[in-house]
Amino acid sequence: MTHHLAHTYLEERLPQPGHLRIFVRSWRPTATPRAIVVICHGVNSHGGQYIATAEKLVDAGLAVYTLDLRGRGRSDGPRFYVEDIADYVADVDATIRLAKSRDRGLPLFLLGHSAGGVVSTTYALDHPAELAGLICESFAYRVPAPKLVLNLVKAISRVAPRLPVLKLKNRDFTRDPEALAALEADPMILNEAQPAATVAALTRANERLERSFGQITLPVLILHGTADRATLPAGSEQFVRDAGSKDKTLRLYDGHVHDLLADLGREIVLTDILNWINARIAT
Repeated sequence: MTHHLAHTYLEERLPQPGHLRIFVRSWRPTATPRAIVVICHGVNSHGGQYIATAEKLVDAGLAVYTLDLRGRGRSDGPRFYVEDIADYVADVDATIRLAKSRDRGLPLFLLGHSAGGVVSTTYALDHPAELAGLICESFAYRVPAPKLVLNLVKAISRVAPRLPVLKLKNRDFTRDPEALAALEADPMILNEAQPAATVAALTRANERLERSFGQITLPVLILHGTADRATLPAGSEQFVRDAGSKDKTLRLYDGHVHDLLADLGREIVLTDILNWINARIAT
């Protein structure tokens, strides 16, 4: 455990069924935190890409947890492979239980990026009472692939589940040359490609969300860059339109690309997130 900027930092491995361990990083202010934020990454990513964001959030008095989903980052499991989004939801659930065991009664906000937004929204459907709010950035609900292709991937996943079918381009994630260089040099995502099973699982999760947006009633903050080429802003617009929440906010960032918290202009995005959380923490 190391100390700096008046907080503690911890790395741990949470045991999951099937002899899997999930890698979790956490930051906790030395003073009692005002709320908890759990961050769920998407594909082509892992919790270690959120360290700068986490440090800014902890400086604002929040306890922060980032997990590596199974098969990604420093967690166990076959690389990038999942057959059911319920497995990723279980990883998020384990992280949230850990956070709540340390700070009982604090409001907890779940922030999901891209495919992590699909996982987080599914978690919110399955565990609505656990969250004070849901933040989705670059929600991977509508993707540039046509339905025909997604149906084809579902068929492929039944016969060749491990066949790689999707590779995202690092340059679509950020316009910041330094952040792009960090992605290009990140050994955890080197040559990452999504297997058919994983893409099929995400597609099925999105089909469930399409039927269920109206059941989401907690406060939601939905963020998307207008120039995102990996996931379409129209998906975020549909989420906000169809969500059953009375408290729902859509923010579109003009010209921003897929990874809003690693892109140019990320300070604006982080300020918007913090302001939104602060307004929803009872003083």
